[in-house]
Amino acid sequence: MKSMHDVLLRPVLSEKSMDGIIDKVYTFEVAKTANKTEIRQAVEAIFGVKVEKVNTVRTIGKMKRQGRYEGRTAEVKKAIVTLRADSKGIEFFDSMR
Repeated sequence: MKSMHDVLLRPVLSEKSMDGIIDKVYTFEVAKTANKTEIRQAVEAIFGVKVEKVNTVRTIGKMKRQGRYEGRTAEVKKAIVTLRADSKGIEFFDSMR
């Protein structure tokens, strides 16, 4: 069993993710092995909110070159978490607005 803090790695603080805060939609970078149920339980336990739905996006690393050397950027899995209408917002994100 993973710890709740092992599931959620960090918040995604992009312009697009900040626009969703008004509608109670928050974006997190999560562990690649985490499923939607684990993500839901982690957000509810850590922030004390009620989650309506969880959508996940897995991005494959891009090919990059530096001279003759090639490599890939890191793979990332993001979770877009929508809170229920009767739930309070997440204070960390609300202070960023």
